[in-house]
Amino acid sequence: MKEDIFDVLIYLFENYLADEINMLADADSVLDELKQAGFNSTEINKAFDWLESLSEEPGIIPTLSSAFRIFSDEEQKVLDIECRNLLLFLEHNQILTADSREIVIDRAMALKDENITLDRLKWLVLMILLSQPGDDSAFSRMEDIVYDLTPTALH
Repeated sequence: MKEDIFDVLIYLFENYLADEINMLADADSVLDELKQAGFNSTEINKAFDWLESLSEEPGIIPTLSSAFRIFSDEEQKVLDIECRNLLLFLEHNQILTADSREIVIDRAMALKDENITLDRLKWLVLMILLSQPGDDSAFSRMEDIVYDLTPTALH
């Protein structure tokens, strides 16, 4: 079974984070459950480290900005054109702020050895919005996008 950190993160999101259950209160049982579900220890540890570093990010304070984002060469290697366009789309539609966009990029770069696809980026955005207090509307709109309830492009 080829699992990676995204599979672990999505499993944790769907089983713990989305319901705001404190998985850290009983980390050993969560760890055992993940192992029983077939995830290997290396990927589990990477996922917990990623979540821990996410919790260390400062809270997002919404700001209005007329600035635009230029992606570095390294960021372009990790985030293909579809991913970069999604980030711009989300910011333009006020699901992400400039600050939350930067957190998403930072967390994606922390996973640069993983394959960041468009679907995986959507999940990362959703997890990051969940971790940041405040804008339930943005989280709800992003949740619709992740579960394909809302189109992300006009035809």
